[in-house]
Amino acid sequence: MIRHIKTAQASVTGSTDGSVTKTVEALLAKVEAGGDKAVRELSVQFDKLDRESYRLTKDEIANCINSLTSREREDLDFAQDQVRKFAEAQKAALLDIEVESLPGVILGHKNVPIQNVGCYVPGGKYPLLASAHMTVLTARVAGCERVITCAPPFQGKLAEKIVAAQALAGADEIYCLGGVQAIAAMAYGTETIAPVDMLAGPGNAYVAEAKRLLFGKVGIDLFAGPTETLVIADDSVDGEIVATDLLGQAEHGANSPAVLITNSEKLARETLSEIERLLKILPTAAVAAKAWEDYGEIIVCDTLEEMVAEGDRVASEHVQVMTRDPDYFLNNMKNYGAFFLGARTNVAFGDKVIGTNHTLPTNKAARYTGGLWVGKFLKTCTYQKILTDEASAMIGAYGSRLCLMEGFAGHAEQANIRVRRYGRKNVGYAMPADPS
Repeated sequence: MIRHIKTAQASVTGSTDGSVTKTVEALLAKVEAGGDKAVRELSVQFDKLDRESYRLTKDEIANCINSLTSREREDLDFAQDQVRKFAEAQKAALLDIEVESLPGVILGHKNVPIQNVGCYVPGGKYPLLASAHMTVLTARVAGCERVITCAPPFQGKLAEKIVAAQALAGADEIYCLGGVQAIAAMAYGTETIAPVDMLAGPGNAYVAEAKRLLFGKVGIDLFAGPTETLVIADDSVDGEIVATDLLGQAEHGANSPAVLITNSEKLARETLSEIERLLKILPTAAVAAKAWEDYGEIIVCDTLEEMVAEGDRVASEHVQVMTRDPDYFLNNMKNYGAFFLGARTNVAFGDKVIGTNHTLPTNKAARYTGGLWVGKFLKTCTYQKILTDEASAMIGAYGSRLCLMEGFAGHAEQANIRVRRYGRKNVGYAMPADPS
């Protein structure tokens, strides 16, 4: 039997507030029509930053890198090395193929990198420099020719650590631009910014809506909403570690769901008590408490099967499993953005340093997609070639009949001319009469 010790007071709908959409539509239209002038006006309005050019110079970038302490540089290098290694391993698993499906018929596909990619790195509330690793480095490993980045200023100044992370990850152009104006500038292009083919990276509700509205004109990585975390635990762990991991993600925003699924009512009660204790001392308690009050849940199940079913129903962005046999959930759950298996790991490791990507599906999108990875920056494009007259005539005969079944006479004639040209010398094909 499934029962709730705590129920969320609000629900995540996944739909966009109409006022947000109208605001974003107006801002996109302004940038599309006004180019650099509009970008500057919006940057002054929203970010209080006025520059003649929002592209950072080589000296500015070098100064940001040099501002890092030796410890900060070592930590950044370590994190980027982990992301790079995993992305390289992922790419190595993506093979071009070519097969001879019939005698003389060759079919294949190639994984072709997207040429121009724009990466957005959030930095208004928290300077999320890790997003530079996750987007820029992954695109670089994929082989994208041009990778540009936008990040807003932090507290009115260049976000030095973000800039350093972007540069060390290999960004070709770095812009100090935030919000909708950054997304619009990259998608539409301006007098000084060449447009991109794809947008990647997380952001607030306005950035997410801008990407949604621009999808089709450019590609996007995925539709991203507020951060979500799900902890699946049994009594092999205690309430303190569960509460810490729930609140550690709830601090992202007041609308960030944090859910516990357990088969131990004792652990559920302990976790509830620990959350109350931690909220009295956590520096980000104001945000985390609101998220927990409105979107926090504790669900108690009787069986592992019920826990799996509830986990798949929640379809969370992050799923942390702290049970005696975490692989049971790896082998049985279907709907999740990323797994964090065992008490030794946690979502923060994935967010910042371990090497997997932290741009993941939210709002139950884990039912149909995974997160950002090197494959998102590649197009799998097919090709075909026919090596013999016999194969062309044979495929043509089938193709002609199939086209006529659909009423496509012109399509059928594309097949027929191959039958006539390449099938004259062959016996055994039902070829149309040659009008010549």
